[in-house]
Amino acid sequence: MASYDIVLLDVEGTTTPISFVHDVLFPYITNNVSDFLASNWSDPALQTHICAIADQANLDAQSGISSAIPIDLLNDTPEEIRSKTLANIDWQMKADRKIGALKGLQGFMWQTGYKNGQLLGAMFSDAVMAIKRWCEKSRPVYIYSSGSVEAQKLIFGYSDHGDLSGLLSGHYDTKIGAKIESQSYLRIAGDIGAAPGRVLFVSDNILEIRAASEAGMQTVVSVRPGNAPIPESELGAFKAVTDFMEIPL
Repeated sequence: MASYDIVLLDVEGTTTPISFVHDVLFPYITNNVSDFLASNWSDPALQTHICAIADQANLDAQSGISSAIPIDLLNDTPEEIRSKTLANIDWQMKADRKIGALKGLQGFMWQTGYKNGQLLGAMFSDAVMAIKRWCEKSRPVYIYSSGSVEAQKLIFGYSDHGDLSGLLSGHYDTKIGAKIESQSYLRIAGDIGAAPGRVLFVSDNILEIRAASEAGMQTVVSVRPGNAPIPESELGAFKAVTDFMEIPL
């Protein structure tokens, strides 16, 4: 591996166990969303997310998605809006849909959970050690995840290894582009102000690794317990580690 100046990390399945998202974060939403909406309905911040869910539901219905339930914010009663919002959240989460309106509401709820101590971001110990080591060597660390920037900041800011937010130089989510498109990595490198070849990207997703490599970045595949298996024919083309401390400085 050639030398590098910048580190770009994925989260789910890379710095954080994949089980944390599916066994902790998502159930927190499904188990609490009904009470959360009822308790916070008059909060203007929540209403912003409700409007986004409604806009997405109406767009989905117009597009012919049978599961989508239109929401009329002007004529539906508050009870109808709340009921339809819950129904739209339910089908989208069951479909594991990664869309802005849903992710925004999830992030808003997670923020409450982290701040009141119900949630604690799970981190692999070796990832924390490596991040601290990179910082000590003046190698800025950035995050690029399909989860929103707000959700990323919560995981690192309220982690089971303490507040790690001060170790990170910046965050990116899919607003900058899809993670399987090479152009997204070029945009990130440009935004950071670094040549792609001086950036090291670490992820568990081989499609993301391939896209980053096509953009000219150096790459390492993160192999973690619970991650989807990667065929040897694909894995052999890239460096892979089971522990971040195996990554050369």
